[in-house]
Amino acid sequence: MLVLLAGIFVVHIATVIMLFISTIANVWMVGTSSVGKASWGLWLLCNSTCRQLPVSSSNEASLKAAQAFMILSIIFSVIALVMFIVQLFTLEKGKRFYITGAIMLVCWVCILIGASIYTARFTGNMVGLTNTHHGYSFILAWICFCFSFIIGILYLVLRKK
Repeated sequence: MLVLLAGIFVVHIATVIMLFISTIANVWMVGTSSVGKASWGLWLLCNSTCRQLPVSSSNEASLKAAQAFMILSIIFSVIALVMFIVQLFTLEKGKRFYITGAIMLVCWVCILIGASIYTARFTGNMVGLTNTHHGYSFILAWICFCFSFIIGILYLVLRKK
């Protein structure tokens, strides 16, 4: 049981780190511009220099929503990690980590909403760029989506023996 708890803890920490990287790095999409290779994410458009991500006024709310949900996913993931540590030392034997699992599933929903909004509204949608494809931040976000779901379910069914 100790090995299982340690494994879940390590995967949870890895998920938090990948969520940070995914949200902060501006490599959700990569393409070619007239100046060379360019990448953009939730915050900036970068080629030789980085500048504010140019979005139309109709897409600005979608970008803000994607940013907000990805930040919320980080917050909920960190809260779930802290709750796991607290519950590990305060729960009686045989009790389940319901609160931690529920918070992690809220994190999962936030990642789903944030990444889905970005996918629907901004994938390959940058004017002046050709040969676009998904970058590592986008892929990390979807990996975190899978990990947070698995961790959330494991917390819900996990008993401390």
